[in-house]
Amino acid sequence: MRTLLAAALCLAATATGCGATVESAEDARSPGVTLTNCGREVTYDKVPERVVTNDVGITELMFALGLEDRMAGFAMPDDKGDLGRVPWKDGYDKVPWLSKDQLTKEIVLDARADLVVAGWNYGFREDGGFTPGALEKLGIPSYVLTESCRNGRTKTSRGIMPPLDALYTDLTNLGRLFGVEKRAEALVDGFEKQIADVRAKAPKGADRPSVFLYDSGQDTPFTSGRYAAPEQIITEAGGVNVMHDVADSWTTAGWESVVERDPDVIVICDYGDVSAERKKKFLLSYAPLRDVSAIRHRRIVALDYADLVESPRNPSAIARLGAYLRTVAGQG
Repeated sequence: MRTLLAAALCLAATATGCGATVESAEDARSPGVTLTNCGREVTYDKVPERVVTNDVGITELMFALGLEDRMAGFAMPDDKGDLGRVPWKDGYDKVPWLSKDQLTKEIVLDARADLVVAGWNYGFREDGGFTPGALEKLGIPSYVLTESCRNGRTKTSRGIMPPLDALYTDLTNLGRLFGVEKRAEALVDGFEKQIADVRAKAPKGADRPSVFLYDSGQDTPFTSGRYAAPEQIITEAGGVNVMHDVADSWTTAGWESVVERDPDVIVICDYGDVSAERKKKFLLSYAPLRDVSAIRHRRIVALDYADLVESPRNPSAIARLGAYLRTVAGQG
């Protein structure tokens, strides 16, 4: 399925052999670009030249848009899978890896950043004081990942639109900011077509398998409500997120709610010190889950972390999960 994603990306890439004619980052529009970010208008006085990003999905948004030359570096833990297999390997080879922890004001200042692209719980956090407001006081603009936008239900609840809309919004906004609108449009069009192809083959009605997203946690599972990327990844692939009624993005739930909802399939988010195989062994051995359909039939599949947070890998993840769900559709 990575071939499908590469084909979609080829619409927007400038690499030799793709045959696409798009503008370069050097063609960036004149200063004074106003964007709507997390529900408010933000004006950027100049086209950034030393962007610092946090985490894999946000970093790959920049790479997918061909903006490596506009980057001063990124921060990312080294537990996010084999980066040598992704379509943007050259970006990782070219852009400095500033930290294998979270961004800090010191890292950003040392990099002489003129824009920080991060998100709430994707770098931005109140503890430690690394917030858009704190950066603004240092004279450094920021752009907040739309999947992570706070929505006012609580002080920390996130998500203001469907996750794929958030992806397309960020690609479009960043395309405008850096003057690569055609490249962003080609990416979005290619992704929409790829997802439409999966949707056309997806199970329908009562045949749609129910799916629980398992990120981590033993006493209390960390999962996805309807505002994080797994919601639409599962839905477009032909499944039903059993936590759809949870009005939040990434959040905790109780095991009793998982048992009550009896998912047909469990999707493991593969990252961190605990491997997907260890997570699977835990799920299969955890006594309260023994009667859950996914456990009884051993229907457990893993996707990479970068597949399941907002990133240009989302369409490929939908295609791969869709292929799996079609094999179990209608089996109960």
